[in-house]
Amino acid sequence: MASKTSITRVARRNIAPSGLSLRTATRPFSHFSPARRRSLPQFRRLNHTTNFRQLFSTSPWTRLADVDESFDPRQQDRETDQVDVCVIGGGPAGLSAAIRLKQLANEAGNEDFRVLLLEKAGEIGAHILSGNVIEPSAINELLPDWASPDNPSRFQHATLATHDKLRFLTKKRAVPMPAPPQMNNHGNYIISLNQFCKWLGERAEELGVEVYPGFAASEVLYNANDGAVKGVATNDLGIGRNGTPKASFERGMEFHARVTLFAEGCHGSLTKQVIRKFELRRDSQPQTYGLGVKEVWEVKPENFRKGEIVHSLGYPLPPSTYGGGWLYHFGDNLVSLGLVVGLDYPNPWLSPYGEFQKLKHHPLYASVLEGGKCISYGARALNEGGFQSIPRCAFPGGALIGDTAGFLNVPKIKGTHTAMRSGMLAAEAAYSALAANAADSTIFLYDYEDKLRSSSIWAELKQVRNMRPSFHSPLGLYGGILYSGLEAYIFRGKTPWTLKHGGTDHAATKTADECTKIDYPKPDGKISFDILTSVSRTGTNHEEDQPVHLQVQDWEQHARDQYPKYKGVENRFCPAGVYEYVEDASRDVGVRFQINAQK
Repeated sequence: MASKTSITRVARRNIAPSGLSLRTATRPFSHFSPARRRSLPQFRRLNHTTNFRQLFSTSPWTRLADVDESFDPRQQDRETDQVDVCVIGGGPAGLSAAIRLKQLANEAGNEDFRVLLLEKAGEIGAHILSGNVIEPSAINELLPDWASPDNPSRFQHATLATHDKLRFLTKKRAVPMPAPPQMNNHGNYIISLNQFCKWLGERAEELGVEVYPGFAASEVLYNANDGAVKGVATNDLGIGRNGTPKASFERGMEFHARVTLFAEGCHGSLTKQVIRKFELRRDSQPQTYGLGVKEVWEVKPENFRKGEIVHSLGYPLPPSTYGGGWLYHFGDNLVSLGLVVGLDYPNPWLSPYGEFQKLKHHPLYASVLEGGKCISYGARALNEGGFQSIPRCAFPGGALIGDTAGFLNVPKIKGTHTAMRSGMLAAEAAYSALAANAADSTIFLYDYEDKLRSSSIWAELKQVRNMRPSFHSPLGLYGGILYSGLEAYIFRGKTPWTLKHGGTDHAATKTADECTKIDYPKPDGKISFDILTSVSRTGTNHEEDQPVHLQVQDWEQHARDQYPKYKGVENRFCPAGVYEYVEDASRDVGVRFQINAQK
């Protein structure tokens, strides 16, 4: 009889069916063509599922009866791949960095220089909702012929901005306001950021960037000797809702790189880990955030004004809450619209989603939407801290780029150009550092920090640094508008002072009994919609029983601590109905807190 001793990982590999990836990769993904690489994860998952089903349904498991049942496939060594630079995130910043790196390498005749980009979405751009006004300064520098009619690979979906409007809204009126210089869109373009990122991804692959959509980086890897970042690992696949491996389990991969660039966007999970480990916020103020809730509509031709850009302040938000709306007419009868709400709003009864539905019924918006059709919906968080909240962006083995570092220009309502430029600056610093340092040395991108401080990003954000914090005064919205006008037309960022933010966003939330309850009107199903209908337009889909990534340490304690004070603020701040309090007479506070994950 066979021994009961645990089988080592090496022995386990030897008895595994040949189709299973229980071995270490011996060749890089660059061996495969781009199309083959994109299909590889699905191909492997399909084969794994088939092989495991055969394993469970035939006699080989009987012969393995003596295998230690405590064996966890997650103990397997991951497959590894070594690259020069690994970029995390396929948005404007990550793609610009990857493109610039390969441009530099190709110009130097270094075609073996490997740049790998990981994007969690199944396709580049899939997690980015259409509708964006781009200042073309960065793309003009990165790819000068990006919109040239002589370029057969040009981006063909840019709509030139024709005129701007800024309106202050009351419940029924739209009062014209002078737009500050930062909001002048002469020479800018309205684009679908989804399409733009997809196009950038194609240009990146043409240059030789290894682009891997469908790979979510889930863990930062560090050197054992000096603690520097040495790359990332992707998430394990085939994990059930209960956290245990399923028959289709597939171990994630490790991608090792001398430089890792984090371009995760706002509040990225890996970025937060790196910021904590290297204390990158030690010398900066806390980041503040906004929530943008947005839709894309196909409107009637008579309501469409191609190239028109409209921004609004005031209604439906109360004076104590920072935010505003927009309408962008682009493409063929398409309109992007939305509402951004600063997450330092004090009233826990406020619902950003509910406020957006009210906004659409204002005559300024309803006159465009009536008779049209909503074709997509989405929401995303925004970094609003600006200049004061920029962390140190370089650390041993990597750097932060784009919105993950907080380069959004809030008064300008633009961040794509700053994100792209930061990626380009980091790429130039990384390529120079890699060329100048030995292959086994840790890379620190000192030059990236210097380039940032001498760039247009720094000058632009410093000039408007006091505008967003000015809305924290006792005068609220009106005080902020007055002070921002002074900054825009008179001070121009040259004041000797720098205003501080009012603190963290969550600290601004008052208790429910201190605020007036807000009752939102029932949606009409034509212009305004219930939240489940909107979520169905996001295109979000997950595996039936995948683990819930949102975790609560103690469900009961959370409800006892938070519900009496805020009366279910979680129900209202989420634009997707994920968090919910359900009436439950058996609980101390009469409700049960739950997370609605897709089933």
